[in-house]
Amino acid sequence: MMEQILSDYALAPDSPAKLLTRLVAQIRPAAKQNIEAQHLYATHAIQALCHVLETQPNYATILRTAILDLLGKHKPVSLLVDSGIHPSSGFFTEIFRRIGHKLLPDAVNPLYLKDLFALIFPNRRDEDWVIAVPDTVWLELMQALHFEQAENDIAKECQRRLLDALQVLSYRLSASGLEPELILNHPELEDHASPFIVQNIELGDFLSDPDEQSHDIKHILVMLDQCRQVIAKIRRNSSVTGTSIRLTFLLQRMSQQIKRLEDLLSITISLRAGESAHADCIKLFKALVSAECHKNDVRKHWRENMEILALRVTENASRTGEHYITESRSEYFSLMRSAMGAGIIIAIMAMIKIITAKQHYAPLTEGILFSLNYGLGFVIIHILHFTVATKQPAMTAAAIAASIDHSDGKSKEMDSLVNIIAQTIRSQTIAIIGNISLAVPVAVLIGWSIQMCLGHHFIDVDKAHKLLSDLDFRHGAPLIYAGIAGVCLFLSGLIAGYHDNLAVYNKIPQRLRALGWLKKLLGQPRLDRVATYIENNLGALAGNFYFGCLLGGMSALGVLLGLPIDIRHIAFSSAFVGFSFMAMDFNITWQLVVIATSSVLLIGTVNLLVSFSLALYVAMKSRKVTFAQWRYLLKNILLRLWRKPGDFFLPPKKSQASEVAADSSGH
Repeated sequence: MMEQILSDYALAPDSPAKLLTRLVAQIRPAAKQNIEAQHLYATHAIQALCHVLETQPNYATILRTAILDLLGKHKPVSLLVDSGIHPSSGFFTEIFRRIGHKLLPDAVNPLYLKDLFALIFPNRRDEDWVIAVPDTVWLELMQALHFEQAENDIAKECQRRLLDALQVLSYRLSASGLEPELILNHPELEDHASPFIVQNIELGDFLSDPDEQSHDIKHILVMLDQCRQVIAKIRRNSSVTGTSIRLTFLLQRMSQQIKRLEDLLSITISLRAGESAHADCIKLFKALVSAECHKNDVRKHWRENMEILALRVTENASRTGEHYITESRSEYFSLMRSAMGAGIIIAIMAMIKIITAKQHYAPLTEGILFSLNYGLGFVIIHILHFTVATKQPAMTAAAIAASIDHSDGKSKEMDSLVNIIAQTIRSQTIAIIGNISLAVPVAVLIGWSIQMCLGHHFIDVDKAHKLLSDLDFRHGAPLIYAGIAGVCLFLSGLIAGYHDNLAVYNKIPQRLRALGWLKKLLGQPRLDRVATYIENNLGALAGNFYFGCLLGGMSALGVLLGLPIDIRHIAFSSAFVGFSFMAMDFNITWQLVVIATSSVLLIGTVNLLVSFSLALYVAMKSRKVTFAQWRYLLKNILLRLWRKPGDFFLPPKKSQASEVAADSSGH
């Protein structure tokens, strides 16, 4: 069939792009085949084409001329400098462009090779088989085409276009190196010769000199390597100075430009020296096909650029999470006391919610009031240094992911990892106990006080039965609602990390200190204390407030969408149980007590599991951690649980703790 395609083109020459499109269509495997069969089919098809070209040199000449004609006459610069490289338009602009072009594809301009390339490789599956075909097979095809026999004028024109692409890329990289945001995060670029500018000067000298021996290409590569080091340093420093979506996008684009410059330079050097550039061309070809297949891929674009930002967010959460992991008994009981304090506030918040619900406001008004009640309540809990139990997983999961990252999954670090997980479990357990141990009695006390003062119960018996029914795990819905609350917990952890990053990157404390009217109002010493507090607590305050808004607004969202959306949170559920039992004058059966207790504990378990799983997944993804020893880790956890079950519920004494630390260091 390929021989027929080449024969038809020889008899009636048409567009070179159409010839290549027909050949690629013959090489492309059918989608119904399995992956291995597809790759094998494509490999055999290319080898068959090589056989045709070797046995009939006139067909090799036809195909070679068609390829060079595309490279020399159809403006390849945009393909070489744009494909696979982010544009300068910005992160969100590029997202909207990709969505728009998915719905309504670009109009094809035959003058540009980039547009013709999209016609030759229009299928998203093309990336799979092009990359899967071994380089040795592609090399056979390059050799069968005998590019060394090409006409001198055509070859020179192709090389000139290659040099144009190099120059454009170099100009763009040097312009990116002058971006104010980049200089702000790396002031040294102003004090010394910027490698982004020097590489452009060196490359200009290289391109203007036809004799490759008179200019040392190694110096250009050194400059590009220094550019890469600057980018890496800014990324490392962002853990301290913070980052933004714009900066992340800029650094990603510059890294792509450096990589493409190195690829094109390697081809240019080989061509100038009269050597074969086939291997480098194949590498570039595969990269271009991959870029073409993903040019409108919104998910890939989001994932590539959010990794570093997510890493900054989860690192902030990781540092916060370390405060939620208790090691000693003093920390353990201190966490319990802080959780008990939160239980008091939560009981009051539950009372306010019941009062608000009695007024039967419009859904939007009710949602706003619920959100303010929860949000401000959680902020007060944080300001008073109290602890909400379910806030821990979103923080501690990042700390565990960081420990996995540092251990690199090695077995010698497994004991340390098991210790962290045991510490996390017992910390969460005691925090839950602390919340419930006061939320329930305070709710009962509030109900009793209102009865004594007003002569009637805070809620009637029907409302009490309704509250208990809403918590009954046997209905199934409360556990689903508990999962929704777990998602809210996870999102609040990300929000907290994001605002911590925001405070550092936008220098909010320093800007607060520069406010003249605030300095006059508070005085310099008090303003310094406020700024320091904001610097250390902005993320936690924002995370707590938005967590409350998410919880309070869920039921209103459910009404708005006409969907059964609601939340169940262990601390508030326990307070509602206290109010309900008081309203029933404790005329309750033991079965009701068991069901209510089981429901509260199951709701808490789902809260923790959902938020912890999501947070751990994102934390590990952001660090690109692939932990291959899950079975070994689970085995070690179960073994520790069998041998020392107390470690999961109570910290060891000081002497035992020192022995565990010594054992861990010895492994």
